[in-house]
Amino acid sequence: MLENLNPFLELQFLENAVYDWALFVLIILLSFIIRKFISNRVIEGILNILNKDKIEGEFNKLLNKPVNNIIFLIFLYIAFNQLKYPDSWNLVSSEEFGLKMLLNKGYSLTLYVLIIQLFFKITDTFGAILKKKAEKTPSKLDDQLVPFAIDSIKIITVILGILIIVGNVFGVNVTALAAGLGVGGIAIAMASKESLENLFGSFTIFLDQPFTVGDAVNIGSITGVVEKVGFRSTRIRTFDQSLVTVPNKKMVDAELDNLGLRPVRRAKFNVGVTYETSQQQIKNIVKDIQEMIDKHPMTNQDGRVRFLEFGASSLNIMVLFYVDSSSWDDLINTKEDINYKIMEIVEKHNSSFAFPSTSVYIEKTEDAKG
Repeated sequence: MLENLNPFLELQFLENAVYDWALFVLIILLSFIIRKFISNRVIEGILNILNKDKIEGEFNKLLNKPVNNIIFLIFLYIAFNQLKYPDSWNLVSSEEFGLKMLLNKGYSLTLYVLIIQLFFKITDTFGAILKKKAEKTPSKLDDQLVPFAIDSIKIITVILGILIIVGNVFGVNVTALAAGLGVGGIAIAMASKESLENLFGSFTIFLDQPFTVGDAVNIGSITGVVEKVGFRSTRIRTFDQSLVTVPNKKMVDAELDNLGLRPVRRAKFNVGVTYETSQQQIKNIVKDIQEMIDKHPMTNQDGRVRFLEFGASSLNIMVLFYVDSSSWDDLINTKEDINYKIMEIVEKHNSSFAFPSTSVYIEKTEDAKG
């Protein structure tokens, strides 16, 4: 049977025997069969290095695709090595410009790009692990440093990757290229002046720490919670859930109010009751509101309630109190609770809230009487 099969295996197609083509196809099929097994072992080895503390998370999903792509590309290279270029094509060597050079360099370029992509995913995985560790610590500084460090590693990876590709794939003298860039460095620095200012601003934020990730801040007309500090900008999530990007230069140059560092949050407003309210009623209302604020579990003893002024259409009672928390949610929840209690107190003393109104008096003249 094998003797009958040999003539068939020796048949030529594009100057390659059927046996060589069969081996090519077999290697490709083999890559699909064992690629997952190899990929799992490689990913397991990477995670053993990155995740020594065995922090739970679906980190293998981040690495699965790039590792699989690299393994398939290696098998593809092995498969194509089983074939040879037809002599009838009269191709020049891979050292000269032609099909061989294009295929070789194309393969090398693809491999380097996939390796850079893998390093990106490894960096993301490392960042996710560090983020979970940072969440377990009371300090907010590490929550802020992790994204910054990950972005730094990615930038370094891209720069090194480009230099390796330029040097190994395209044969450019990297040393000469670096020298040339050094000559034009001043011009580049001048052109990217604003970007450099934002970069230095990010370093200032980390060193001076006017705020950290998770702090509520007010800068200019923007009030919200800091979500991320990057190389160029800081992202702030406003209380209406908009995501605002502020250049780091502005974050360090402008006046910034870190609401998260306040030991207390202040609330001040006026309560207007009608002019039909008697003096004794007002005294009782002021007294009860003051006692209610002093006894409230979320306020301190610095609150003040006073009959403040005679308004255009109301008798105005000033209500001032401090919430023992820097949290925005605690502030608005406490204000709501106190407002309900003020309504109960005003109703209890048979008074009512005033609203803007105008009284018109008509005077009758002698001519009108006649």
